[in-house]
Amino acid sequence: MNTTHFIGVFDSKNDLLTGIEGAKSKNFTIDEIYTPYPVIEAIETLGRKSKFTTAAFIYGAVAVVGVLSFLYWTSVISWPIDYGGKPTNAFPSFIIITLVLTILTVTILSLFTFSFRARIYPGKKYFLPDERATDDKFIILFKKNTAGAEFDVISKVLKAYGASEVYEKEF
Repeated sequence: MNTTHFIGVFDSKNDLLTGIEGAKSKNFTIDEIYTPYPVIEAIETLGRKSKFTTAAFIYGAVAVVGVLSFLYWTSVISWPIDYGGKPTNAFPSFIIITLVLTILTVTILSLFTFSFRARIYPGKKYFLPDERATDDKFIILFKKNTAGAEFDVISKVLKAYGASEVYEKEF
């Protein structure tokens, strides 16, 4: 299934940010941006908030509770070893393994969460609207049916806000 996209090409980060502001002021729906390096200001300007840190915190909290519960169960309830009058619940000895297993759990679950949200999976077809996005150009991508305007209008606005090139392409 092919979809037509409008692609705005910008020469610098500042032009990209100006173009995003211009597109937002005209209520155009930006599908995606592509940059040669991370541009945090562009993500903030788009207003897309990530809940990734919240998910990682929840994974960590659940991992800590789970690991401590497992260690308590194994050393106190299921297989208590009574030697030399020492307590069976030796909590300080649990700290290191809890830390290591929590880091491992958060890392693995965060990897799966990121892959799921980014729709990255084995066999996925590679998609890059403009090869120059990996070199030195900044790209704004609009889907034709959800952009909020026709190509001529979007082209005029983007060029007024600093786009060096605007074109239409089918993928």
